[in-house]
Amino acid sequence: MIKAAARLALIALLFAAVEAAAAEVTEPEGYRLQDYRSPTPATLRGARVIGTDEAETIWRSHSAAFVDVLPRPPRPRNLPEGTLWRDQPRPNIPGSIWLPDTGYGELAPSMADYFLKGLEKATNGDHARAVVLYCLADCWMSWNAARRALLLGYSEVVWYPEGTDGWRVAGLPLQDATPEPRPGE
Repeated sequence: MIKAAARLALIALLFAAVEAAAAEVTEPEGYRLQDYRSPTPATLRGARVIGTDEAETIWRSHSAAFVDVLPRPPRPRNLPEGTLWRDQPRPNIPGSIWLPDTGYGELAPSMADYFLKGLEKATNGDHARAVVLYCLADCWMSWNAARRALLLGYSEVVWYPEGTDGWRVAGLPLQDATPEPRPGE
């Protein structure tokens, strides 16, 4: 019991430090192109930024689509030929769709199209439907993806910067996800 309480206190301190660091990070004019796992800004012009409590409220009310943009873990290099490789499961917020690798600052045209089609699927083509974009805490991927959704004409973009890290700390349910299939998969 004491261990659990101490762990939660440590995690709360960590998130407080992350929030303090975020207050010092300014929004770039474009997409973040490197150092994706570093403190993010506290804002995203044109989007609503939410914490875990509000994310849970939105999730429980089913009033928005949730989109996870965390990259897919790569197949290890130099894996001996014939070795069976299984992707690691990605625990995400139940009901989300997973569009891996769509939060990079620059996307190949096929990935940009994959992201666009994924958002259309998540929102049933309704650009006014709220869409919550997330990955992990201190991850620019979700910031980039939320900015990209705004530029694609989505009017209710919600950025959840704590992502599954904040969700897990709050003790909320997670479920293993499989990525949305890419063209040709």
